[in-house]
Amino acid sequence: MKKRLLITKKIKEKPYKTLLNSIDSLLKRARSHVFRQINTFLVKTYWEIGEHIVTYEQKTNEKADYGSQLLDKISYDLRKNHGKGFSRSNVFNFRRFYLAYPKIQSMPGFLSWTHIVSLISVSDVLARSFYEKECIIQKWSTRELDRQI
Repeated sequence: MKKRLLITKKIKEKPYKTLLNSIDSLLKRARSHVFRQINTFLVKTYWEIGEHIVTYEQKTNEKADYGSQLLDKISYDLRKNHGKGFSRSNVFNFRRFYLAYPKIQSMPGFLSWTHIVSLISVSDVLARSFYEKECIIQKWSTRELDRQI
């Protein structure tokens, strides 16, 4: 009788483990999908911020040179209103991002903001394009991308 209970228990545990594994897999896929969507939206937003900065500079003839107060002021106000993530260097990178990719359709897909920051440091357009493609194909981490550059 005891042996039969153990066999019944093992049979019930196996379908449960299968169920649990399928739920775990579903949650992992969903979280990954959500992360990609958020990343894509943030990258697009950073590009648009860069577009706004460049447009403002062109209309007011204000330069965003190293000594300019514009990026400092934007950074300060954005941090005050929206929290961290808007350091002067990050705001400067938003601007550089827009200048490196003036058409939103040319933005590299499925790359994180840290990947893009590494890519915009590459001034040669053909070299940057090569690194973009390899990064996507090879699924390079940011560290690997930096090493390859």
